[in-house]
Amino acid sequence: MKKIMLIIAAIFILNFNFASAAEVWTLPEKGLQLQGEEKQNYISKKLTAFFHPAPDAKPVAINFEVPDGWNYEKFSLDGLPCEVLENPAADTERVVLQLHGGGYVASLRDNYRNFDVKQAVVANAKQIFMVDYRLAPQNIFPAAQEDAVKIYKEILNRGVNPKNIIVIGDSAGGNLTLSLAVYLKENNLPQPKILVLISAWGTLENNLPSRKNNFNRDYVLGVKGSPLHTEVAKASYASGLNKKNPQISPIYADLKNFPAMLIQAGGYEVLLDDSLELAKKATADDVKFTLTVYPEMPHDFVVALPEMQESVDLLHEIKNFIDENMDD
Repeated sequence: MKKIMLIIAAIFILNFNFASAAEVWTLPEKGLQLQGEEKQNYISKKLTAFFHPAPDAKPVAINFEVPDGWNYEKFSLDGLPCEVLENPAADTERVVLQLHGGGYVASLRDNYRNFDVKQAVVANAKQIFMVDYRLAPQNIFPAAQEDAVKIYKEILNRGVNPKNIIVIGDSAGGNLTLSLAVYLKENNLPQPKILVLISAWGTLENNLPSRKNNFNRDYVLGVKGSPLHTEVAKASYASGLNKKNPQISPIYADLKNFPAMLIQAGGYEVLLDDSLELAKKATADDVKFTLTVYPEMPHDFVVALPEMQESVDLLHEIKNFIDENMDD
């Protein structure tokens, strides 16, 4: 019997404030187009205000609203909090597993639930699953990996063909996506069809050149950005462990027979070299992949700066990559 416990309505209301239904998001064709100094000034001003607000600034409210006609379920797998959104407009059997970022120290939040709606629409997926995996520093490797494996197995237990599964991860979620795939390979479990890796944390070491070279240019994970930049430096999820372990730093993994991978990064992000090294390893291991570097963009810009043209282009690239590779 599947060990799933539906959360009762009262708890659901307490946790989510039951926001009203929202209009269904559609993928735009155009976004804010800026170049050069004007672009960097815009990015700096917006992200500095978000990560380092003035003392008298009102907190930015980010609320999740279930799109009209969609079904939203919160459930538990032996105490592991999980969620699923069902997209009634999808005309495929595709299912997305989304693994959120946050340096392995940030929980699943409403900004990611909103991002999940976009991913479901872009992927034309009938369902998108989320997992609020255990966090460091209280829970180090392999805690998050174990949780990712648990929700992946649950998706399989629900009768989903692995050829219909797409795993999407950004930042630490990209690391977790790769770690999941390494685990599946080493344990002879079926792989998903596609991995989408957005600004993926490829190694929990801190020795790649872009970690230093882009530190003053990345307004998300650099010196002027999120406090999470200290987490990149110390990687508490791997505290006391060998950071060359391929399940911790997947750029060292054997990627042979991995799913097709879409690797996306910003040209100014501190994790740029993580994506470049992953692409080199995929080439050596004969894995089908596409690598796209978006010039002069910071870490995880599609989440931090969704209004910009580069973010719109990134989502279109995900859509096209999925459509082109699902039926191979």
